[in-house]
Amino acid sequence: MKIDEKAIRKLAGLLEETGLTEIEVAEGEQVLRVAKMPLVSGVPSVAAPPAMASDPTVPQAANTQAPSADIHDHPGAVTSPMVGTAYMAAEPGAAAFVKKGDTIAEGDTLMIIEAMKVMNPIKAHKAGTVTQILVENGQPVEFGDVLMVVE
Repeated sequence: MKIDEKAIRKLAGLLEETGLTEIEVAEGEQVLRVAKMPLVSGVPSVAAPPAMASDPTVPQAANTQAPSADIHDHPGAVTSPMVGTAYMAAEPGAAAFVKKGDTIAEGDTLMIIEAMKVMNPIKAHKAGTVTQILVENGQPVEFGDVLMVVE
């Protein structure tokens, strides 16, 4: 495989620009993944995502409880399909898509995840009641993170 230093530098720049920790692109059979892990005392570690100021006009409906280990197995767990930034409303100052206790229908928009400047709506996979919201507006999320629970 020919190493394209220019492509690696461009992807590394995107990591810095977006605050992501990993990015992967594929073209045909070639795959290029760039990831960053901060070093602490010479030992790789996983750093907490940088604190991001959220819009104070958007209600903060996050559950302050840490999710239990089995929350991923909950049938109503809504997980992040990508790495990005979670937004609870369509725009700053707008009402949140959902809040704890809301009754929702299958297909309703629950939140938006911004990834590489693209806004991706996260839809409800079933009807029910929002019982937990585990992310805050403006919070970075990783692939597979549980965002909320619908029962």
